[in-house]
Amino acid sequence: MKTKIFCDIAELDLIKKFNKKKIVQGFTTNPSLMRKAGAKDYKIYSKKILKISNKKPVSLEVFGDDYMEMKRQALIINKWAKNVYVKIPVVNSKGKFSGKIIKELNQRGIKLNITAVYTSNHTRKILSKLDKKTKVIISIFAGRAADTGKDPVPEFKKSIKMAKKFKNVEILWASVREPYNYVQAKQIGCHIITIPPSIIEKIEKFGKSFSKLTNETVKAFLVDSKKSKFQLV
Repeated sequence: MKTKIFCDIAELDLIKKFNKKKIVQGFTTNPSLMRKAGAKDYKIYSKKILKISNKKPVSLEVFGDDYMEMKRQALIINKWAKNVYVKIPVVNSKGKFSGKIIKELNQRGIKLNITAVYTSNHTRKILSKLDKKTKVIISIFAGRAADTGKDPVPEFKKSIKMAKKFKNVEILWASVREPYNYVQAKQIGCHIITIPPSIIEKIEKFGKSFSKLTNETVKAFLVDSKKSKFQLV
């Protein structure tokens, strides 16, 4: 199975650039990335993203923290474009499972991206709320899990196995830390991996020999030493 690459980004200029790349098959973003990109009005900014990428899937997140507000925002976001996936956090800020809103939106035929998932137990609970028709992405945060010293791969494998019963569900490797994560995601059968622009560009250069890398590294050290005018006397 081929693992699809989504670009995790909010800067409009970069979205324009990466939307033209065949390697990029979709986009994900979140309130933190949008704030960093300078977004002031969530609706206006989101629609600018959707205008640029009007054919590839785009995940846009709600920022409500209770059932009613999540629902209100999700219904609004869903109307913005046919290629929108509404991102819903697996729990709210108080740790309450978002099962009720996930089930209702799924039954309404709204495409969802369930985010901030860390465990296969999260995946099991999400799957229990889904039908087998409407498209759903489950985003598991590998990098942030690994940052705590824990191997995320076993949780992915369990989640992927459970999701096989649902042809409408895709497991996504989120919070990428290095290009090799793409290789790992492919090896375990992840449907999607979402990657920041700088790492996508490194993946495009996959295939360099170690010999070439050695030469490039040594040359770079030499160039920098000359630019710094280092001398030993």
